[in-house]
Amino acid sequence: MGLKLDRVTFMIVDDNAPIRSMVRQVLRAMGVGLVREAADGSDALIQMRTEIPDILMTDWVMSPMDGIELTRYIRRSKNSPNQFMPIIMMTGFGERSRVFQARDVGVNEFLVKPLSASALFTRISAVIERPRQFVRVGEFFGPDRRRRKEEYAGDERRGKPPAAAPKQSGQTAMSQNEINQVFNP
Repeated sequence: MGLKLDRVTFMIVDDNAPIRSMVRQVLRAMGVGLVREAADGSDALIQMRTEIPDILMTDWVMSPMDGIELTRYIRRSKNSPNQFMPIIMMTGFGERSRVFQARDVGVNEFLVKPLSASALFTRISAVIERPRQFVRVGEFFGPDRRRRKEEYAGDERRGKPPAAAPKQSGQTAMSQNEINQVFNP
């Protein structure tokens, strides 16, 4: 691991305390200096009033504020603690529709549970070593979703769907490798 994480602060947002503990232990083993925890998105925002993390790792399903709502708030709110904060979504949901929904609200990286230390390190490395430029297009603000120039031409660059776009089932589960190709081709 050539990545120096001792000065990087993380916040883990998950309503499952054992998951938070496991992720915290993995981060500490990677040399992370400061790890904060929150049980849901609203708790995270309260904590961010006093200390803003460098990287946010959030679960999807939580109450009263889930990870998608938290991401949307961070990316779009005028009261955001940091609109450019790297956000890694950690969830048990790998369906294609959910992966694209997370990407489309501004998540930087996406991990399907159960998490592995190597997958977690790979996603952290991506947000630190290969950060994407942020863009604002209509309602969207977040990391540029366009990664391959050859995939985005003509009307699609202007927000219109391509003429021959394949139809995808919203419930098709994606492997972590397929998800990685969406975020980091």
